Amino acid sequence: MKKIFFTCMLSLAAVAMIVSCNSDDDSPGGTASCTDGVQNGDETGVDCGGSCEPCEVNNTLNGDVTEDTTLDASIEYQLTGAYVVKSGSALTIPAGTVIKATGGTAAYIAVERGAQIFVNGTSADPVIMTSGAATPAPADWGGLVVAGDAPTNKGSNVTSEVADLQYGGSNATDNSGSIRYLRLEYTGATFSNDKEFNGLSLFGVGSGTTVEFVQSFNGGDDGIEFFGGTVDGKNLVSTFSGDDSIDFADGWAGEGENWYISGGAKAGIEGSNNGDDGDATPVTMATLSNITVVGPVTEGALFFKEGGGTFTINNFYTSNVDLGVNVKDTDAEAAVRIENGDLTITNIQFADAPAGLEATNYTGANQSFFTEGIATGAGNGAAAPDWAAGWTTGLDNSSAGSENIAGEVTGDVTLNANVEYILTSAFVVKSGGSLTIPAGTTIKATGGTAAYIAVERGAQIFINGTASDPVVMTSGAATPAPADWGGLVICGDAPTNKGSNVTSEVADLLYGGSNATDNSGSIRYLRVEYTGATFSNDKEFNGVSLFGVGSGTTFEFVQSLNGGDDGIEFFGGTVTGNNLVSIGSGDDSIDFADGWAGNGSNWYISKGAKAGIEGSNNGDDGDATPVTTTTLSNITVVGPVTEGALFFKEGGGNFTITNFYTSNVDLGVNVKDTDAQAAVRLEADALSINPMQFDNPATGLEQTNYTGANQDFITVGNNTGAGNGAAAPDWATGWAIGF
Repeated sequence: MKKIFFTCMLSLAAVAMIVSCNSDDDSPGGTASCTDGVQNGDETGVDCGGSCEPCEVNNTLNGDVTEDTTLDASIEYQLTGAYVVKSGSALTIPAGTVIKATGGTAAYIAVERGAQIFVNGTSADPVIMTSGAATPAPADWGGLVVAGDAPTNKGSNVTSEVADLQYGGSNATDNSGSIRYLRLEYTGATFSNDKEFNGLSLFGVGSGTTVEFVQSFNGGDDGIEFFGGTVDGKNLVSTFSGDDSIDFADGWAGEGENWYISGGAKAGIEGSNNGDDGDATPVTMATLSNITVVGPVTEGALFFKEGGGTFTINNFYTSNVDLGVNVKDTDAEAAVRIENGDLTITNIQFADAPAGLEATNYTGANQSFFTEGIATGAGNGAAAPDWAAGWTTGLDNSSAGSENIAGEVTGDVTLNANVEYILTSAFVVKSGGSLTIPAGTTIKATGGTAAYIAVERGAQIFINGTASDPVVMTSGAATPAPADWGGLVICGDAPTNKGSNVTSEVADLLYGGSNATDNSGSIRYLRVEYTGATFSNDKEFNGVSLFGVGSGTTFEFVQSLNGGDDGIEFFGGTVTGNNLVSIGSGDDSIDFADGWAGNGSNWYISKGAKAGIEGSNNGDDGDATPVTTTTLSNITVVGPVTEGALFFKEGGGNFTITNFYTSNVDLGVNVKDTDAQAAVRLEADALSINPMQFDNPATGLEQTNYTGANQDFITVGNNTGAGNGAAAPDWATGWAIGF
């Protein structure tokens, strides 16, 4: 018989009973008998209500459930003691039901092995199990305990540490029911230092069971814990747990997806194999994805413990944690597993990282078990995920103020302009992936040569700055200085005279091919600052390095400010660069070479250490093909310069330049007298500059130091250069600085 909880008062002194009041008993009409065991007449229940004594709800839960029982969502229940669903029986709790517990460790709900529970909450009407105290507090009552017949490495017929239930067996697909949209509050009552209830305890529960959309809130011990078994846990929330937020152990072999964790006292996630024997079998095997842990934590975002197990974790977002993966140095079994590659974490991201962040305290040889990347975690990074709306409590939607970025982008990733990004290491967009950076985004880099952004050949980057909200990539140092970090490196498939499949001098990426129209994305309104970190005398980052980038790529409104090496450099390729600013470069301001076949318009250059523009063909072979060929217009170079406004170098190339304005330079066009290939090209009229203006010339100005026969490749005349002569051009207003 299926029971539904009602109580019918036969008289003022009658004892309340639980009776069945389903539709089969309804016999409306006639005279109320009050004694025939049938609802009739004006009775509102069986032999009660109406002209009989009024029905009174029995809202007390305790004792054993020995037959299929359904609660009533219209009743607020009082859990006064242990309420145990016995083997062979089922308890159904409809959406919107509220159960309030009193009695500390004596009050809990338990489901025996062989029994079932069906928690049928919805996002709009979750089932709530909470404290009945006037002022609720953690550990006010026990929690929900479910025991199943699935394998554990504690053995079979083991007794649960709370509720004294037998669990564990050989039925991996055991079905203990379904738990959906359940909120557990103020659980975790304590028996002793070693025995405490969790919010939800799953002992040997099988994969036939559904556990999803469950929150533990303000529990005194762990929020949710899996003790072996094979059940999956999806869309779980654990907030303000007194111990670990979500815990799994004892050979758990399930999957976890969409876990949001915050405010826990110890580990965000504690994953272990067996507290008595780290090598016990079956070994814990967990596959987790879309995880958020918001700190602070005292034992790590993940505590890989007591032998750990085989864990595969992807999309792991942490915020305000000082330790990513915690591994005790005395845990020999855990260390063996890490060295064997049994722990793999991809795309772990550290947001709002406190000073002294350790990605891991593991000191063994294998330090590559985790890779950093862009993660969304449970859905919204540090903020409450959308799927938690409506049925959870105690969450807010405040996102992280800063996020660490490093690692690889393998899909399509978009940054958030409201987040300040800290570039801690190499951040590489892999072939087939894309990175979109919206207007107003700021990225601050730390780590010298280790910190740079790179785009592989076959990948794309979309920098969508605006004149009023540029994208800014800068130094994260308290006192920024040139060469604080690497820079931006983009590799494409367009031709170069270095050949195809060449390795870039920084970032070690392949570039160059036969696709002149290759598209590496779009870069607009970008400012890069304090770049140029040095590998060696021959290998330094530039502000922006373009290796074999094709003409399908947009590159405009870009500034390099106070870089340690060149500001912007084109290594072959066919991409055009318009509206470029280079100020304060430690070497050349804008450089192109290796068969570059793009064009440039509106370039403003000042305060560079060496050449304003260095244009060359090939440093190893001045006659290499394809020859550097470009048309430049509207150029300003403000000196002083030490290697000329234009350095025509290493074979030079075929250059046509119009409206070339210079100020305070002592040398217009620099040509080394040992550069035979450059001289040949000059004599063949491969360089034409018309007009070129020398405003406010420095003492001893030479229009060129070239001594060959052809001295008419320069035509002197007035022009405005990039727009306003030596002054900042109008098109640079709002997004470029340092003039």
